[in-house]
Amino acid sequence: MPAIVVSNLGKAYKRYTNRWSRLVEWLLPFSRPRHQQNWILHDVSFTIAAGEAFGIIGTNGAGKSTLLKMISGTTHPSTGTITVNGRIAALLELGMGFHPDFSGRQNVYMAGQLLGYSVEDITLLMPEVEAFAEIGEYIDQPIRFYSSGMQMRLAFSIATAQRPDILIVDEALSVGDAYFQHKCFDRIREFREQGTTLLIVSHDKMAIQSICDRAILLNAGKIALEGKPEVVMDYYNALIADHENQHVRQEALTTGKVQTISGSGECKIIDLKLVNAAGQNTDIIHVGQSVSIRATIACEQDIESLVFGYMIKDRVGQSVYGTNTHHLQKTLHDLKKGEQVAFDFQFDANLGAGTYSLAVALHASDTHIGKNYEWRDHAIVFSVINTKHDQFLGVAWLPPKVEIQQ
Repeated sequence: MPAIVVSNLGKAYKRYTNRWSRLVEWLLPFSRPRHQQNWILHDVSFTIAAGEAFGIIGTNGAGKSTLLKMISGTTHPSTGTITVNGRIAALLELGMGFHPDFSGRQNVYMAGQLLGYSVEDITLLMPEVEAFAEIGEYIDQPIRFYSSGMQMRLAFSIATAQRPDILIVDEALSVGDAYFQHKCFDRIREFREQGTTLLIVSHDKMAIQSICDRAILLNAGKIALEGKPEVVMDYYNALIADHENQHVRQEALTTGKVQTISGSGECKIIDLKLVNAAGQNTDIIHVGQSVSIRATIACEQDIESLVFGYMIKDRVGQSVYGTNTHHLQKTLHDLKKGEQVAFDFQFDANLGAGTYSLAVALHASDTHIGKNYEWRDHAIVFSVINTKHDQFLGVAWLPPKVEIQQ
């Protein structure tokens, strides 16, 4: 049985031209409508299996938080249906449900009862909540004295005091310090191993790709793409770039991966290869081997500023290393139409054994978001093997010098 089924979901709010229109419509209910429908979500459908980790991605205003509120039951849909099987624990807006004049302990009792716990249950769980939140004596201070990070600590501790059937987490975790974020994600992973269904909204690419099985991209209130987290995140990164004259497309590769290509096309990559020290093309390299990324760029228009960058990703799409000519203080300026430029990046592949991909980008400044000429994910796929060094784990080769005194 699916944990969550969303069918043809829509949410609209009434928008009035002025404050009197609302009053007239209320006093004269059978007269013509005095409002317009402002649709936040329209025709959204998806199914989440029990025990699945599902990510929701989108720009601000895409409807992510509204969708979560409807799934958790704090807001009702205008159209469509939502079916939920299991007990939900939701961490939505930071401090949602907290009273600023009540102490943290009092708010734990209030928020816990909203989650369906009895007073006796909360009393038994209180030591665990205090221990996980790690806010010390502040637990008996009014919430108004809390920082945003302390509020997040307490809210997450309450929501996860017991393992729920479904855990919904919005961007609230982003305000926490690095230590507590790691602690939260450890608990989320633990819940997932125990069978909890996860629904996560985040702009954190690493969080989405490391935890989620599937993801959707919301754009202007509709589902723009559904699929593997890496594919959806690549498409999202292309969409948030400068939209002027930009095209975005996805192509299936023979490896089974999906390549996202975007950009205005003002300059293009006409040749790209990974070569060994002898200058030969290669897709299999040894740990620590010296290799080069070589690219030839052709300008289709006059270009004021050109930056070339690359990113090495592991097999699940996590970023391993990336840089560009802006960060290396080698930005090119005033290129003419028809001009070609060759780039050569030489480095030692201090990578762990496994499969990797290379993403490349042409843009005008430090990132592709300002002006994107061309972005290619999975531009090159290569493998790293280890036949010469001691065995090790991970994606980075960092051989230590060991001294032992007995």
